Amino acid sequence: MDEAVLLAAAREAMERAYCPYSRFPVGAALLCGDGSVIVGCNVENASYGLSMCAERVALFRAVAEGKRRFRMLAVMADTEEPVSPCGACRQVMAEWLDGSTPVVLANKAGQWRRTTVSELLPRPFLPQHAKKGGRP
Repeated sequence: MDEAVLLAAAREAMERAYCPYSRFPVGAALLCGDGSVIVGCNVENASYGLSMCAERVALFRAVAEGKRRFRMLAVMADTEEPVSPCGACRQVMAEWLDGSTPVVLANKAGQWRRTTVSELLPRPFLPQHAKKGGRP
């Protein structure tokens, strides 16, 4: 599957975002190891801290559906430059995606750039660090 197909799924998910407070819709599409695509959109809450980003929605949905292997993640928003994931999403990506997993960041204008999980979060806190009780 190429980036264009995954970005189209992310764009469609972005259109379903629930963001009455920020008015900043974001969509994400996750290509799973079995070839399936799981999408997510941001879902806000009047208690802002309870809101969830599109990237995490897609990853958590995939995990809830029993997926454990992932090939690529695409994220799209209506921004001037290709959208960049927040720190919380980067940390969750580091937990579930291999560091070399491609992440495609895009905007509605058709601009996009390909990066990796490791480039987005070079020194993540990973499960093995939690078991040892220390940071990398």
